[in-house]
Amino acid sequence: MRIIKKRTLETFWIKYPDSKKQLEIWYFLVLKSKWQNLNDVKNISNTSILSNNRVVFNIKGNNYRLIVEINFNAEIVYICWIGTHGDYDRIDANAVWDY
Repeated sequence: MRIIKKRTLETFWIKYPDSKKQLEIWYFLVLKSKWQNLNDVKNISNTSILSNNRVVFNIKGNNYRLIVEINFNAEIVYICWIGTHGDYDRIDANAVWDY
């Protein structure tokens, strides 16, 4: 899978350095993945499936949330939003597109 925009992750882990290792692990795991549908994504722990091919990944013991939208045909994962668990509670995860 290709990931659009790694820079979003880098900017986030500069602000929250304790997230860096987990986000790097997530990044390389997704790069190696060959997801064909949401069922493939469900096999990764700490995920929640939303509408419109969106997935929420819990990062660092659920301290942070990462929302992506996946285009399975093009094999692209778009980073839509990343933030703290508290920030996540204040957004519409199905509609947010910060980056």
